[in-house]
Amino acid sequence: MSTMEMNRSVAVGGVGNVVANVFSMLSAWNDARVTRRELNRLSDRELNDIGLCRGDIERIARGL
Repeated sequence: MSTMEMNRSVAVGGVGNVVANVFSMLSAWNDARVTRRELNRLSDRELNDIGLCRGDIERIARGL
C-alpha cells in the first residue's frame, strides 16, 4: 500500500511541476515582451542616453 501512495504523490508532484514550469515560461515570455515593447518605444537618443542601441533590445529582453 505504501508503494502505491508513494507513486501517487510523485505523479501528483510531477503534474504540479509541469504546471509550475509552464507558468514560469509564460511569465518569462511576458516579461521579455514587455521589456521589448518599452525599449522599442524609446527614441534612438533616449536609448543612447542609457547606453543602448536598437540592436541591443532583443539581447536585453532575453536577459543575456
